[in-house]
Amino acid sequence: MKGIMQTLAQAAAPTPAPSIGEQLAQRLPMFILIIVIFYVVIYRPQKQQREKHQVMLSQLKKGDKVVTSGGIWGTVTNLGKETVTLQIAENAKIKVGRDHILKLRGDEDD
Repeated sequence: MKGIMQTLAQAAAPTPAPSIGEQLAQRLPMFILIIVIFYVVIYRPQKQQREKHQVMLSQLKKGDKVVTSGGIWGTVTNLGKETVTLQIAENAKIKVGRDHILKLRGDEDD
């Protein structure tokens, strides 16, 4: 009987709480994994898309057919440092910010 009581007393003894360092060591790998997933899934593709867009904007030239972020289709007639003049109809030209040029469109898009 004495042996059973001693075993039950040892089993019921509370385990000491893990220290802050141990808690941090347990959570650190999960935190690092979340950062890596965030980088691979969200940040890196957006960065590549921004770089591709900047290259496209730097290579704009007169005569390029473009679409703006507002959905306006036009042909580049003049290029400034921060603006682009687009001809959108026979006698209609507008000036838009260079960053608002969304994409180049091909002749087949007409």
